[in-house]
Amino acid sequence: MGQNDNNISFSLSQITFSLLLLSSAAAPGWAQMSLPIPTTTSPSLAPASLAPANAAPPSLTPTYSTPDGYQLGAGDRVRLDIFQVPEYSGEHQVLSDGSLNLPLIGTIPVQGMTLKQASAVLSAKYAPIIKRPIVTITLLGARPLKIAIAGEVSHPGSYTVSPSGEQGVPTVTRAVQLAGGITQAADTRQVQVRRARPLNVGGEQVLTVDLWQLLQTGDLRQDLLLQDGDTIFIPTQTVVNLAEANQLAAASFAASKAEPLRIAVVGQVNRPGPYTLTGNMDGQAEAGGGVQMPTVTRAIQVAGGITQSADIRRIQLRRLTKTGADQVIDVDLWKLLQAGDVRQDIPLQEGDTIAIPTATAMTPTEVTELASASFSPNKITINVVGEVVQPGVVEVPPNTPLNQGLLAAGGFNRRAKKGSVELIRLNPNGTVSRQQVAINFSKGLNDKDNPPLRNNDTIVVKRSGISGVSDAIGTVLSPLTGGFGLFRLLGL
Repeated sequence: MGQNDNNISFSLSQITFSLLLLSSAAAPGWAQMSLPIPTTTSPSLAPASLAPANAAPPSLTPTYSTPDGYQLGAGDRVRLDIFQVPEYSGEHQVLSDGSLNLPLIGTIPVQGMTLKQASAVLSAKYAPIIKRPIVTITLLGARPLKIAIAGEVSHPGSYTVSPSGEQGVPTVTRAVQLAGGITQAADTRQVQVRRARPLNVGGEQVLTVDLWQLLQTGDLRQDLLLQDGDTIFIPTQTVVNLAEANQLAAASFAASKAEPLRIAVVGQVNRPGPYTLTGNMDGQAEAGGGVQMPTVTRAIQVAGGITQSADIRRIQLRRLTKTGADQVIDVDLWKLLQAGDVRQDIPLQEGDTIAIPTATAMTPTEVTELASASFSPNKITINVVGEVVQPGVVEVPPNTPLNQGLLAAGGFNRRAKKGSVELIRLNPNGTVSRQQVAINFSKGLNDKDNPPLRNNDTIVVKRSGISGVSDAIGTVLSPLTGGFGLFRLLGL
């Protein structure tokens, strides 16, 4: 009985163990836990369960964080890991023909495959040799990517980007930076990335990226990781939003502020013509030490400032876009003076033209305010002629009263008619006005008795009546006085 009981117990133990194996085999995930068992009798392909306990640890070589859609290509450096078969695991480089040369299975094309697709293909290739192989491919070094960028960037064209260091695989904004940054006419909400599908299956894939959301909310998903052969297109915005212009100019992927800009200023400025602007031309940096972007008012200052006939409400900024069409932006600097609307002082870009029209009608109050604006000239030129100590051209600050203009010319001389002067002014409509102004040096600035001077005004100071009579008598008597002198010379 004792022996039979032992046999029965052993049989029951076998049955119980077999049931446990069957239940485990039916459990989910069992296939993934199966160990690869080589079908060959080669000692180098011993079952994984027989692998030595002191086997080499997994490689600690740093890898790149890549998107699932990253497609392998010539020049990529990868690591091949076959689970529990370290003999055939190791680092490899994708050859120039887009293939991997691997032990036992030879040359396998992987060009255009994602990492998962290549892993599945290699697992299938190793299946006849290794039982249930689990193959993992990890990207160790990404190849240089060739991309193209077109549209509203400073330097469109083709670029080769080498992933390196912490930057890893390049993104849309990094590519835009390589192309010199976006222009001020860029529509950052509709950036398109055109991409070939994996293994060239199907048509071209078009991905839309909203870089404005990246600026506003920090949505890094909009900064798409690029792949080899991607084309980035940045369209032209149809309507310019002045509120967004300064934010786009300050973006990390905007055009360089230090790069010289060739622009033109025409119309009612003292020195119209083409100019080259650079950041911080006045030697002042922005708060925080950054470079200041050239703006409309800075361009006007470089062009000598506005004339007193300028209509600053209807300034036009004409901008040439990458499509070849002109984009016209209306600028109202009067809003800047009255309400501090800094949006009107729009940043400039290469090739911009600023056109300042002539005002048809201006009140004396508006003229006074314009004269004190930062984009008005520091000096204006007037002409003082007639009976003053130093007649001629005189430079005075804008909005200078007529009394001070006279004093700048030395004031009246002893022959001057001091009661009044004549003010001659060229009007914006081309006519000339003449005004008799009574002089009273105790009067303050006012349009009647002490009007503010404008550029190119002329002040005429006439001779007094007594001086005129004495001059006439002197002219009549000048021959006689000349004869008397001759008589004295002859001793008569």
